[in-house]
Amino acid sequence: METERRAPLDRKRVADTALRLLNEVGLDGLTLRAIAKELGVKAPALYWHFKDKQALLDEMATELNRRMAAGTAPDPADTWRERLLVANRGLRATLLGYRDGAKVYSGSRFTGTDHAEGLEATLRLLTEAGFTLTQAVQAARAAHLYTLGFVTEEQGVRPLPDERREGYDVGERARRMAGYPLAAEAGKLLFDGYDEQFEEGLELVVAGIAARYGIG
Repeated sequence: METERRAPLDRKRVADTALRLLNEVGLDGLTLRAIAKELGVKAPALYWHFKDKQALLDEMATELNRRMAAGTAPDPADTWRERLLVANRGLRATLLGYRDGAKVYSGSRFTGTDHAEGLEATLRLLTEAGFTLTQAVQAARAAHLYTLGFVTEEQGVRPLPDERREGYDVGERARRMAGYPLAAEAGKLLFDGYDEQFEEGLELVVAGIAARYGIG
């Protein structure tokens, strides 16, 4: 009788499993023990690959970046504005596919150099457009951090695109804040229509970059 052959236990397989579990249990519930159980191994086996949970998060963020890059190949014909818009739309779309995706991605250290090719291409595009390297880094970082912050807040209300946390009913909020009409009306902008709000904010960031550095 043949026994079932399992794929070798490596960093990518562990990270893939962790990302799959993330949608079920969220970041707080994601433990090495739970991942080991899903893989059919003992938890100590994972410590050969990851010394702690942060090391695992680093690998998960790296895998998220790989998936994002695979879905948003840069167009050589992009202007610098188009590159920042497309890249950050792609980042948001990737993170929204995973519960707590923005939290996993934020503050993590990529474990390889796969990301360097895309970063190099973006910085080259910006510097060729007239930015100094310092300005190019500041511009790319400003747009990147806007996106991470936006998605972090968005996932605080909608952990996944088809979910909404209790307590974020815009109509109920407006009724409770009836004595503050502008703040009440702002609720639909703060806690609804996320696609439109993200696009407007990203356009503001890019326009601000152009105005700050005088590059059209």
